[in-house]
Amino acid sequence: MAPHNAQARRPTLYDVAKLAGVSPSLVSLVLQKPDKVGEKRREAVRSAIAELGYRPSRAATALASNRTKSIGLVIDDYRNLWFVDLLRGMESALTEHGYQVMLADSRPGEDRVREAADGLLAMHVDGLVIAAEPDGVMLTGAEVPVIVAGWRNGVPPDADLITNDDDGGGAIAADHLLGLGHARIGHLTGSGGAAEHRRAGFHDRVRQAGGDVRIAGEGGGTSEEDGYASVCWLLDHHPDTTAIFAANDTMALGALGAIKARGLAVPADISVIGYDNSPLAKSRYLELTSVDNRSDLVGVEVANVLLARLQDPAASPQRRLIPPVLVTRGTTSRPAR
Repeated sequence: MAPHNAQARRPTLYDVAKLAGVSPSLVSLVLQKPDKVGEKRREAVRSAIAELGYRPSRAATALASNRTKSIGLVIDDYRNLWFVDLLRGMESALTEHGYQVMLADSRPGEDRVREAADGLLAMHVDGLVIAAEPDGVMLTGAEVPVIVAGWRNGVPPDADLITNDDDGGGAIAADHLLGLGHARIGHLTGSGGAAEHRRAGFHDRVRQAGGDVRIAGEGGGTSEEDGYASVCWLLDHHPDTTAIFAANDTMALGALGAIKARGLAVPADISVIGYDNSPLAKSRYLELTSVDNRSDLVGVEVANVLLARLQDPAASPQRRLIPPVLVTRGTTSRPAR
């Protein structure tokens, strides 16, 4: 008995063309540039696609258009939940144009960002988004558009940069704690451009108000473990600290653990504010006050600039700042001492 090949095989572009009563080349045009096809024939093709359950071959599309319809995203740490909203924002803008995002984690180590980027470029991505500390040569030497997401060290002036206003975000955190009456304030920071800008904005605003800033972790990492260790150092050297601003929500989580380990309560003894307004901050259990860096909007803007760059590679570089907002929850209050 002959196998049921007619039922088992996937429908092809030629099947769609036959059912729609058009040529295969017109089906291809509808898939790639639908605005170039009249409404009547465009709808006939789309109806045939829906009836057959046809799914275009991404490889075939890439060969026909010289594009893979994929965008590479390099991040530096999966544990940093900032990337969740960034990725969601990018995908919301790219999906409607037929693009998918390919993710690579650079992880700590020399040249790891370059290695991650090279791996994505080897897959022939159409564009590259760097959400990690980049190599300036890498940004100018790539053959595809490269966009930097978030403040980074060493970004050349001719590179596109889309970021949250981290200086302003640090100042917002300072204003909140100062407004509650805190004057002896600790700050958990780390290496990297984003941490540097948040630190600068926070430090300058507290000092302008006559407050005392105690900085811990400068030059280090920004993980939960780093936050825990930095709070231990901070409270060993400055036990009268009444509030702590962490450079991200993950460090703030470590801070909460270190404060609890010392028998202190949040916010009764020490107020804690994070940064990113990540899913951690939003959890009903933590209720963490946090600066929302609007990373979803950063992702949307990154995608829009990248799409524009694909259309016009000679366009002037973009520098866009997304304003942050404060989300007040249960981990900050007036000082008790």
